[in-house]
Amino acid sequence: MANSKSAVKRIRINKRNRLQNRFYKSSVKTLSKMFLKRLDEYKISQNPNDKFKAQILLSTLYSLIDKACKKNVFPKNQAARKKSQLALKLKNT
Repeated sequence: MANSKSAVKRIRINKRNRLQNRFYKSSVKTLSKMFLKRLDEYKISQNPNDKFKAQILLSTLYSLIDKACKKNVFPKNQAARKKSQLALKLKNT
């Protein structure tokens, strides 16, 4: 158990940051899976509406990745790499 006020505060801050990091990482994973599912639907149906939905998901995903990068959940290069890979998948469909 923590012996000082500063140690107790650090425990609270670490818990808060861990939950925030987990939220961003899991949200990025979930949205990425949804985006890839939309791309697969578009490959099968060739319906422009599916591609439009994928583009909307991609912009939402970009926003979430940027926010996570701003809060130091992802390093700058890792965030750029994630966004680049997702854009490339959209471009190649």
